[in-house]
Amino acid sequence: MSASYAYLGPEGTFTEVALRTLPETATRELVPMVSVPAALDAVRNGEAEAAFVPIENSVEGGITTTLDELVAGRPLMIYREVLLSITFALLVRPGTELSEIKTVTAHPAAQPQVRNWLRNNLPDVLWESAASNADGARLVQEGRYDAAFAGEFAAARYGLVALETEIHDAENAQTRFVLVGRPARPAAPTGADKTSVVVWQRDDHPGALLELLQEFAVRGVNLMLLQSRPTGEGIGNYCFAIDAEGHISDRRVGEALMGLKRVYPQVRFLGSYPRAEVDPKDVRPPRAGMSDSEFSAASDWLARCQDGRF
Repeated sequence: MSASYAYLGPEGTFTEVALRTLPETATRELVPMVSVPAALDAVRNGEAEAAFVPIENSVEGGITTTLDELVAGRPLMIYREVLLSITFALLVRPGTELSEIKTVTAHPAAQPQVRNWLRNNLPDVLWESAASNADGARLVQEGRYDAAFAGEFAAARYGLVALETEIHDAENAQTRFVLVGRPARPAAPTGADKTSVVVWQRDDHPGALLELLQEFAVRGVNLMLLQSRPTGEGIGNYCFAIDAEGHISDRRVGEALMGLKRVYPQVRFLGSYPRAEVDPKDVRPPRAGMSDSEFSAASDWLARCQDGRF
């Protein structure tokens, strides 16, 4: 397998900037891909060791293309996550004035983060989506659009200038990226971990979502993301992408996953991995009765009862 990381390209994307924060990229070839599916398929086909793709942003939530690929494609596993603060620049060809801009482009996920700025500054502009923000910059360079929303760092790479900078509708906007590889044993727990799964509902009935949530709640497992996605099998058929605090080796998390698998016909494990920018000492401890030692003590008690040693 190639010692390379595929990522959503072309060069100059926020994805590339986030990827380069990982120390191991110094020893990997970084290969830009035209789309998230192409990056993930490079891993599935053995053309890349891992893929680095956006999965969530703090303005619009989950990146549906990434979620759907992880749900529907051949199984892959998340190994790392990176958080990157996002602010946009309006990139144009040299000499372009704001009043001359009639068309703009960027990745679809960028639009909700600059919508108000557009309304206030370019209310009549025509928006068209690009495969990525950097690809939008490339299209402006080629003369196909007047401007692109992208990282200011992309301007020099595509011979553009930043007409406006620090554009964002929401303060402290962030995008979460994940490093995805082929399924293997998860890394050891760090004390500040996250576990991701996808659960397919058995049928649509009253209380179905509550039943799912109770598998986590009764074991004191906090959920960090819960997003429904259509299965493609008709209206009302959904699966749920879930991020939960903790590691699969934690007894409370492991038992919650067993509970899901017992009740639901299909559960896909997407990985247990370190939470970005979280120190283990800052993680809230399990509530009373939910620590690994308490699970072990309860298991030992049950064994003694079964042996008549209570």
